[in-house]
Amino acid sequence: PAMFKAADSRSGQPLLNASDDEERGRQLSSSDPPPDRPTFSRRSTMRSHSPATNANLAARTKYTYAAFFLVVSLVSFTVQTELAAYIQNDLGWDKAYCMLYLTHGSWSLLWPLQLLFLKFRSREVWPQFWRRHVLLVRTTGQMVERQELDLPHLSVARSPWPYLLRTTAYITCSLTVAGLSWYLAVSMTTPSDLTAIYNCSAFFAYMFSVPLLKEKLRLGKSLAVGVAIVGVLVVAYGDGKAAVAPDASGEPLKELDSGERLLGNLIIGVGSVLYGLYEVLYKRFACPPEGISAGRGVIFANTFGSLIGCFTVFVLWIPLPMLDILGIEKFELPTGQTAWLLFISVIMNMLFSGSFLVLISLTSPVLSSVAALLTIFIVAIADWLWTGQPPSAAALFGSLLIVAAFAMLSWSTWLEMVEEEGKRCRVDLSGEDDDLDESDKDDD
Repeated sequence: PAMFKAADSRSGQPLLNASDDEERGRQLSSSDPPPDRPTFSRRSTMRSHSPATNANLAARTKYTYAAFFLVVSLVSFTVQTELAAYIQNDLGWDKAYCMLYLTHGSWSLLWPLQLLFLKFRSREVWPQFWRRHVLLVRTTGQMVERQELDLPHLSVARSPWPYLLRTTAYITCSLTVAGLSWYLAVSMTTPSDLTAIYNCSAFFAYMFSVPLLKEKLRLGKSLAVGVAIVGVLVVAYGDGKAAVAPDASGEPLKELDSGERLLGNLIIGVGSVLYGLYEVLYKRFACPPEGISAGRGVIFANTFGSLIGCFTVFVLWIPLPMLDILGIEKFELPTGQTAWLLFISVIMNMLFSGSFLVLISLTSPVLSSVAALLTIFIVAIADWLWTGQPPSAAALFGSLLIVAAFAMLSWSTWLEMVEEEGKRCRVDLSGEDDDLDESDKDDD
């Protein structure tokens, strides 16, 4: 299907493959600039379609990719959750910060793995492929910094990396604090409180989207978020479990006093707010502007995910020796079965996180947050198959509410995407494949 491309007609490329036709419809004339000089012309290759048709095709393309990465994220998160619980509870390797460091550090592999896959799909020799890929990432980073598709000539020479590194630092800090809050609160409050409060990040993502993303308050979207939160509350509190903290085997360990439970709820509440903020900050400051092709969005999302992973690896190791010295968390590497299962869990987290970043980039933080709540239902089914104990009626009813909320929000988001693409079509009909021009491919 036809896709819109950015103003830089030389810097785009298809989702996971380069065009094999390097001479498609373009001939250099005397008025053209030299091949080694970037051009920012726009070509219309979709004049045969009406604006409404073009809008539906572009929105459908984004939704197709979003649906694929949603499935990947749900499956990988379910596997990662089950393995993490088994490692901590049954195998006794309960190293909260170390596990967080390993899982988030694994994101650094997203870009290298993506690069290998792109090269596997490409017929170009390595120098040409590498040069084109670097150009795509660089120009997309410039679009992210300016939040514009049209790049003035003066901004072409300006490197986007200082901006991206600063953005990576504060987005990673928000994500890390949010993740740590969950590990800190897990022994201070009840599983029901933990689940209900932390998953309210969908509400906070919506709340932050209004001022930061200039998102309009829509009745359908607000209702969908409300239904999702109600579903989480039903899952968390519907079976009336006792307010006790579990030990490593999952058995009740102690009754929680009200002060400790309140402190745990406050900590996880802060984590919920920060996780919603992390999603919106990522969408606002690290995602390409609306109108960019789905393929370019996917590639840049994984690239930025690698930046988060690299920041984690090279900076966030510092607390590890401090926690060991203070006796809060003794550092020890896993061995045997624990090491292998932890390796699989880390890889699954990498797949989930990369897919989740793509999902936010292609849709919105609100839809992505509600989509993540689907894992409550999937994990419940996985637990049923694993333990043989079916979920309670409250868990099933709450999960159905979450599924219904996701369906409502998906439909609302689809209408918004078609409307947005329609507005763009009325202004400009741009190229379909985000291909590089022949001058870009041959200038080596």
